[in-house]
Amino acid sequence: MGTKHQGNASEIRALDAYIKLMRAADSVTSRVTKALSPHNLTVSQFGVLEALLHLGELHQNDLGQKLLKSSGNITLVVDNLEKRGLIERERSKEDRRFVWVRLTKAGDAFIRKVFPEIVPVITDALVVLSPFEIDKMAEYLKQVGYRCQDANS
Repeated sequence: MGTKHQGNASEIRALDAYIKLMRAADSVTSRVTKALSPHNLTVSQFGVLEALLHLGELHQNDLGQKLLKSSGNITLVVDNLEKRGLIERERSKEDRRFVWVRLTKAGDAFIRKVFPEIVPVITDALVVLSPFEIDKMAEYLKQVGYRCQDANS
């Protein structure tokens, strides 16, 4: 079901696309949440662990920006992962305002076990699209994301 808004064609098209985007995102997120449940992980926690696995240690602020989380939200996510012994934090010696976040040995082993279980869940959700369509969708969504970041700056 699309929008019932009685605006101009551009508004209706944008609202219809937004509704479809949000429904698709919610559907994929629901699948991922279900797959993460046995590991007692949220999607945000998985995102932190995955980023640290593939990018290495990061400043907590950079991690929040990468995952589009507020400083308060990323702090809570990192706190909970730290309590589980999956990550560790260290205040920067050069600039005490910065906090480095890195995987612990247990966290590295954990995400290396969980990540391969989640990839097929995401892949299966997108199997209805051709590789070309997935690439184009990613390109378009990146443009939308940049537009929204610019508008929020």
